[in-house]
Amino acid sequence: MTTDLHQGGCLCGQVRFEVQGPLENPHTCSCEFCQRHSGALTVTWVEVPRERLRWTGPAGAPATYRSSDYSSRAFCAHCGSSLGAIDDEPTIALLVGSLDHKDSPALMPTYESFEDGRPAWWHAGTRHD
Repeated sequence: MTTDLHQGGCLCGQVRFEVQGPLENPHTCSCEFCQRHSGALTVTWVEVPRERLRWTGPAGAPATYRSSDYSSRAFCAHCGSSLGAIDDEPTIALLVGSLDHKDSPALMPTYESFEDGRPAWWHAGTRHD
């Protein structure tokens, strides 16, 4: 993956972050938790060790909602933007959409979790009428 500084944040800019070093394990997920957290049918994630992420915006760390027995969903308490998931293990998963720069080929997902959670009409291709 890439090894430089990665920055991102919420829609209003109150919650910002920096990650030094590689963004790891790029993947998509279509589970019900991700769908409800984001409002999207599929989301794209990257993971980072907690010690490499620093919250830099005026609001500090994001608000969280305990979504399972091992993880909390992170969001901005001011604008409501979904930012990621903070696991009990030393891992933070960030939504790729919250990154300032999303063009790196290193962000291309390498696998999909819970693809059976997508509706039958959802497909990766473009619709042609």
